[in-house]
Amino acid sequence: MDYIEIIGFAAAILTTAAFLPQVFKTWQTKDVSGLSLPMLIMFFVGIALWLVYGVFIDSPSMITANAITIVSAFLLIYFKVKYN
Repeated sequence: MDYIEIIGFAAAILTTAAFLPQVFKTWQTKDVSGLSLPMLIMFFVGIALWLVYGVFIDSPSMITANAITIVSAFLLIYFKVKYN
């Protein structure tokens, strides 16, 4: 693994980890009033595109981060629809 992928994994860990508390808080409180459905959908599509891009360039850090983040984004969309 080269230093560029190490930097990618560091960024992946930080950005993915930063998103997880919001998912947990929303699941715990079921309060979705502060979440915007259009933003969540755009975010989900963007993450899906980043995932596809990561697959095409064969970047393990991009694939890992975006695979985890897409699940988190999907959960927030699900919570927004279910608890709204």
